[in-house]
Parts: sequence; structure tokens; C-alpha cells
Amino acid sequence: MTDPARHSSRGPFHADQLRDGDRYELSNGHPIYCAPSGWRHGSGSTTGGLVLDSDPDVQWTGADVGISPETGTLRAPDVVVRTTPPSGDSTWLTEAPPLAVEYASTGQDQRELNDKIVELLAAGTQQVWVVRLVGPQRVEVHRPNQPMQIYAASDVLEFPGVLRNPVPVRALFDRDAAHEVVLRNLLQRRGYANLEDVREEGREEGREEGREEGREEGREEGREEGVIDAILTLLRGRGLAVDATVEARLQACHDRATLQGWLLNAARVAQAERIFEI
Repeated sequence: MTDPARHSSRGPFHADQLRDGDRYELSNGHPIYCAPSGWRHGSGSTTGGLVLDSDPDVQWTGADVGISPETGTLRAPDVVVRTTPPSGDSTWLTEAPPLAVEYASTGQDQRELNDKIVELLAAGTQQVWVVRLVGPQRVEVHRPNQPMQIYAASDVLEFPGVLRNPVPVRALFDRDAAHEVVLRNLLQRRGYANLEDVREEGREEGREEGREEGREEGREEGREEGVIDAILTLLRGRGLAVDATVEARLQACHDRATLQGWLLNAARVAQAERIFEI
């Protein structure tokens, strides 16, 4: 890896000289090579991205998105979070996101990471979360002109105005904990506070029918319909086309475990019909 220290003199490179997919960032016009991620790093950033992208108040997230507030700077955090979608034809974001997340694993160059944090905060990022994959599970939160704070696995992270819900630190590491948070968030996007609200809606429908069979059927249908709505909302919210065949197959499924698996797939597939293949 090239020396990542901040250079006192201006380097010769500009962000518009780099293309989408190039493995370089820029610091004061000097290139910094970014190596491929290890499996822990890649898995962690995917997990964290799902948790943050599903929050009801988040309108856009991106992975490894280049941020170039000025021509000599190009930084690409593992996950960026915005409350509004970006616009314009520029390849890179010119406005720093309010929240950036970095996963730090084995071999992390701490000096380079410190430079990156400083540049993101100087560009306007309000919080940088550093998720430490080596040693005790923890997240370091950096804010402008404030001391860094450390949150343990049992803590929660809050960012009012950007995130509606607190984020359990454990959900940024643990896949099962992340899935629980994603399910809660997606249900909230459909107007339910949590899965119990979906169940209660089913119970209410059953009570109105006045028969025990109706109550059980209402509970089950309510659970299924809530998850199906969450799948469709997530697919369409990601800009994926959902045709009648996909919707019909969803409506025909009455196995809750299968539906929940498709819900998780809906957060990462590139085409709606592929939720059934993974």
C-alpha cells in the first residue's frame, strides 16, 4: 500500500481523472491504493449496510461511493447514508453524507484511517462510525470538534435527524441481530411498529369473524401479508421492477420462513425475480 499520510504539498491528481471502479482514493491530490476487502470486512459492511438502508428515515445508502468535495480529494467509505437521494450527472458525490461507516479489520493502516476520518469530517460529514472487527466488538464514533467515543457490543448508536431508530452495536457485526433490526425497520416502513403489531392485526381480524378458526387464520394471514408488503416495498424502493409473476408468487406463498428469507434477499438482489433463486 502506498504511504497514506496526508501530504503537505498538493499532489498532481484530480478526482475526475479516476473512473468508477478504480482502486484509488485521493488525499490532497495524492493517490492512495485501496486493496480488495477480506471476507470479514466484506461481510461486515454488507451487514451494516442492510441495517442502515432499511431505517424508515433513510432514503439512500451506498457502498464504496466516492466523495469528492474538491478536486484533489476522493474518499470512499464502506457505507454512506443520506436522508435524500443524490442527484445530478456527476460520477462522485460532491456533498459529504451525514453518516459514513468504515469497517476496520486485520491490516488496517491506522494513520490512513485517521486521515480519512479527518477529511470526511472537514467536508461536512457529521458522524463517522469505525466498526472494529479485530478485538472486542466495538464502534468508535467520530464527530467534528468532539472527542471520539467508544460503544461496546451491548450499547446502541443513535443519530436523530438521520436515523429514526437506534442501532444496536451488535447488529453491525452479527448477521442474525442485523436481520431482526432489518425486519423491524421494514415493517415500520409499512406502518407497523413491530412484528407484534402485524400479529395483533391478524388477531383482530380473527376476533371480528367470531370463530377460533378465524382468529388463527387472521393471525397467520396478517403475518404473511405484512412480510409480503415489506418485500414489495423494499424491491420498489430500490428501483427494481416488480412484475405480476413475482407478485403472484409472493401472494401464493404461505410459509413464513420462506417469506422472511425472500425479504432478506430483496435487500441485495439486482433483479426482483432473483429473490427466489438465492
